[in-house]
Amino acid sequence: MTIVFKQIRPKKISEEIVEQIRELISKGELKPGQRIPSERDLATLLGVSRPSVREAIMVLEAMGLLESRQGGGTFVRSLTETELASPLTSMVEKNPRLLRSLAEVRMGLESWSAYLAASRATDEEIEELGRYYKEMERQAASGGWDADVDAQFHYAITTATHNTLQLHVLNTIHGLFHTTIQVALTEFYRKEHYLDRLLAQHREIYQAIANRDPETARQKMLDHLAMVEEKMAQILKEEEG
Repeated sequence: MTIVFKQIRPKKISEEIVEQIRELISKGELKPGQRIPSERDLATLLGVSRPSVREAIMVLEAMGLLESRQGGGTFVRSLTETELASPLTSMVEKNPRLLRSLAEVRMGLESWSAYLAASRATDEEIEELGRYYKEMERQAASGGWDADVDAQFHYAITTATHNTLQLHVLNTIHGLFHTTIQVALTEFYRKEHYLDRLLAQHREIYQAIANRDPETARQKMLDHLAMVEEKMAQILKEEEG
């Protein structure tokens, strides 16, 4: 039998750049939605020419790992199906039944995120989570916090899992989660006593993660989202008469 060997060819510089960026994305060091350095900065950091960087970025865009935004730079795309989020968001926004279903999805995904975050979060990530909680607390003193800081609190927990796929999956449907948060906050604010309860739940989640207590973090997140699911079920019941 004749064995055919292929000649070894040295890798192009752009291929090495592609491999390095792919590895950073797969490890979660470059996160979905994160802006990567400019061509000039990347060329300096890597000690290569700008054309090599430009070629690598084009390859990564073709692979669906990066996307360039006009006048805004180049960003990491989600590893999951990005086209999924937009049509689902438009379906969910005004559909109480789907809002309740989404709350149930969050119960599964985010309770596990809280468990992992309590096991793996760095000191810096816990500090960041604390800053988001403090901002919620500050806004609560004026009558309630906005959905953005609430969503950032939850997303920071997912980031602290250090599970790249979990992060990308949640990033893909982040807009959907934002919808349930917005609706839930609007509903909870109609009853003053709910605000204190809601803030206390976020504080308990944060404290459990800061104390590195995975099981308590999981349970506190589950308790919080069970209340959200209960509210969505109530909205559905009112809609259906």
